[in-house]
This record gives sequence, C-alpha cells and structure tokens, in this order.
Amino acid sequence: MKTGEPLKRLVRKFDPAARDERNRKLGKEGEKRILISERSRLLRAGEDGLAGKVRWVSQEDGDGAGFDILSYDLSGTERLLEVKTTNGHQTTPFYLSENERSLSVERPDVFRLVRVYDFARAPRVFELVPPLNSSVVLTPVSYRASF
Repeated sequence: MKTGEPLKRLVRKFDPAARDERNRKLGKEGEKRILISERSRLLRAGEDGLAGKVRWVSQEDGDGAGFDILSYDLSGTERLLEVKTTNGHQTTPFYLSENERSLSVERPDVFRLVRVYDFARAPRVFELVPPLNSSVVLTPVSYRASF
C-alpha cells in the first residue's frame, strides 16, 4: 500500500455538500423546536395574542436578519432568538456569523442565543445573554478579502 492511500480514501468519503445539507437540516429542526416552544410558553401564560405574533424570521424572510425567531417576553418586549443546534454535548463548538454577533452587540437587551444540544438523543436547551464573549470564546475563522 502506498503512503497516503488511507488518507486519500478518507478524503474521497468526505462529502462537504452532504455535511452542509445535514447541518442545515439539523439547524432548521432546532429552530422549529424553539418556535413551537416559544409559542407554547406564551399560550401557557395566557398570552394568546403574543403567541400569534411569534415569527420564524429565517424561514419567512430569509436568513439575513441576524436572528431566527422573533418572540416576546410576557410583557410584550421582543426576544430576538438566534438558535444554534448540535447533536453533541452542551460545549460542542458552533458557528456564529458576524451579522449575528454584531446584532448581539447592537441589541443586547433583546438578543438571545438559544443553544440546543444533544438534539438527536434527548434535546436540551439553554440561553446565552449578551455580551456573548462573557460565556463563550469567539474565534474568527474566516475573512473576506476585498479591494
């Protein structure tokens, strides 16, 4: 066997498009779970009007708003929820866009990062409140080059 053959086989098996599709599907399922949970929370509190205003922004308007779900607290104040879902444990790394990070800085009073983990087995959830860098280490992983 030539040197490097096992690595070549491994690389051939890796399909980045399939991985991206799985991640998109997982993200969408996590968002859907939080959407349903937010509506249920408001309905249980007797806030039917607010529950009816909860929106899945990333599905209805596209993924450029910097958050996925528009919800409300019991006083009617907006909650801008960015959902991050993984099948791993609660400390599994996840990606955050610059748009999402900057919205957390601009609107820290209403932005919440909702972390859904262990999704395939026994989904669990917690929220991170800005400033995000007090809870997680934010590491830049890509750069845009422009002229």
